[in-house]
Amino acid sequence: MNKALLTSFFLIILCNCSFAQSVSDPLKALFITTDITNFWTAFDKSDPESQINPFDELYVKPGSPGLQAFIKGRIENPASLLNTVRERKLEYVKARENSLKMAEHEKQSRAAFLALKYLYPKAVFPNVYFVIGRFNSGGHSNPKGLIIGAEMIQSADVPYMVAHELIHYQQDSIPKKNMNLLAACINEGSADFIGELISGGGPNRGTHHYGNANEAKLWDEFKAIMDDREDSHDWMYNYKPKNGYPPDLGYWIGYKITEAYYAKASDKKKAISDILHIKDFEKFLNDSGYGSKF
Repeated sequence: MNKALLTSFFLIILCNCSFAQSVSDPLKALFITTDITNFWTAFDKSDPESQINPFDELYVKPGSPGLQAFIKGRIENPASLLNTVRERKLEYVKARENSLKMAEHEKQSRAAFLALKYLYPKAVFPNVYFVIGRFNSGGHSNPKGLIIGAEMIQSADVPYMVAHELIHYQQDSIPKKNMNLLAACINEGSADFIGELISGGGPNRGTHHYGNANEAKLWDEFKAIMDDREDSHDWMYNYKPKNGYPPDLGYWIGYKITEAYYAKASDKKKAISDILHIKDFEKFLNDSGYGSKF
């Protein structure tokens, strides 16, 4: 093997190691913010009159594995991103300073990693990628890593958001397709619950305040529809519910069910493992005893 090929070989190995999908040591996962720097470089070169799209060459093509994974279903393509930037330029400008502070919360995020390792020794830790998208996703757990939409969240919320997505990363055995509403709510609510437990941050406070104040009424409504499709009601993935409720009530009730299961368990570490590997969501609900208090 000649010297040039040997050099290329070692560069490939080094790159693959640097972007390993996950590690068992919470101190070895990487926190990567280069995509944010690249985005603002492209942003500063964007011109409403120009036919050249700087986000293609300066942001998408040199993007991290996290950014590449984030493109499908979120950024979609450089043209879509450029159109969103042109339509919402002032919102991006307002988000700029905050987006550049993401790395300031690496220590707190890594502390959450360590807390999960204590509670669930089998935990694995992927790299965390901070990207900028089209104001349509604040966080995403992907086989490539944890991906945080920096234009969507306040930097102070980074440890909690990272913790939430870290829980989803552990839930690889939970069936994610064809979920009913109950399963979708517990899947998200359990990530909220354990994410709060390990990070000290918390989920949507307004939604939780409303939910706790109307708990019995909401439970009666929820149990009548919980076997329906996950997307058939305003409880999930709707930031402006038509019924006047606050957003993310599905996350809230999933949190409450998970909280009840955890509180009832005598072995808390086993409870964490159970929550991360739910096979039967109806059984999990029954085992939690949540519904019986009403």
